[in-house]
Amino acid sequence: MSKEIRSYIRFALPQRIEHWVFVISMTALAITGLAQKFATTAVAQGIVSILGGVESSRIIHHYAAIIMMLQTIYHVGVVSYKVYVLRMPMSMLPGLRDIRSAWQMLLHNFGYKINKPQEGRYTFAEKAEYWAVVWGTVVMAITGFMMWNPIATTRFLPGDVIPAAKAAHGGEALLAVLAIIVWHLYHVHLRHFNKSMFTGKLTEDEMLAEHPLELADIKAGMIAKPNPVLVRKRQFVFIPVYTVVAVAMLWGTYLFVGGEETAITTVAPGEDVIIFAPLTPTPLPTPLPTQPSAQIGNTWVTGIGDLFRQNCGVCHAGEIIMGGLDISSYQSALEGGNSGPGIIPGNPDSSVLMTTQRTGGHPAQLSQEELSLIIEWIEGGAPES
Repeated sequence: MSKEIRSYIRFALPQRIEHWVFVISMTALAITGLAQKFATTAVAQGIVSILGGVESSRIIHHYAAIIMMLQTIYHVGVVSYKVYVLRMPMSMLPGLRDIRSAWQMLLHNFGYKINKPQEGRYTFAEKAEYWAVVWGTVVMAITGFMMWNPIATTRFLPGDVIPAAKAAHGGEALLAVLAIIVWHLYHVHLRHFNKSMFTGKLTEDEMLAEHPLELADIKAGMIAKPNPVLVRKRQFVFIPVYTVVAVAMLWGTYLFVGGEETAITTVAPGEDVIIFAPLTPTPLPTPLPTQPSAQIGNTWVTGIGDLFRQNCGVCHAGEIIMGGLDISSYQSALEGGNSGPGIIPGNPDSSVLMTTQRTGGHPAQLSQEELSLIIEWIEGGAPES
């Protein structure tokens, strides 16, 4: 006849749901966050590509962060309710006993002690991991706010805090992931596969091995149920107080997510102004006097400069300097304007004056004979005199 396996409730259904919501949000944050932190690696680029690009990765990261913030508000309420209303002992708080247990476990692992330390509801390892999560959540929330709201942050703090927050955020994320892989997975899945987050229960043998002091209290009947009358009285106090606190925390979450005024909305829109509006129509370029090309010398001083000034001087000399191009002198013509050097000696193909003229349709379009003369001048080194 098989012996009946007795089990004890370890985690209720709401606790298990809370745990898995945390697992999902934490996993999403880790994947999308580390992919952005190590964006130059092939693995990170593959992850970002699968997620639909860096912008999609950011959106997923932000939604996962919002879920974790909402869960934190819920968790604060659950813990407060258990401590104040149900008067459950704060067994997750670390104490001197945990230091002694950690030391005894270290000696046991090195073979200096036969027996492991006797643990209660939570072991020293579980407490250390829980408070590491609390600390990490606080750090990630503060640094995440700074990066999500850089303008609001730098209204009160120097700008250097933003790259510092980015470094701290990424470093804490990497530490959290490594802690989960090295610490949590070992203690929960490798050393002994703990199914309590799936079933909510531990067998008596598992309780005896991991939590013997709690098992002894249960069997001795020392875990008393709270008085229903006192519970109701405390609920009248707790519910309105936590409601106010929860609303304040939700409002803080809203400001966290949507309170930033970006540079686009805070900078005044630019004005539409007319940068060039002549009162009279611009006259057509004055044509060159009829003269053989041979009379124009092959230097700037002996005719090339006059050729430019007569054809282009209306828009690029004197008070009107369109496009930053001034052809009133040899040096200013070489320097050019907003589009680049006007004349590059020996290189007509890269000279802006020639590339503009060669496209055709210019208001002061030179004739083919004039273009040939200027090309010959530039190829010859564009001498001034």
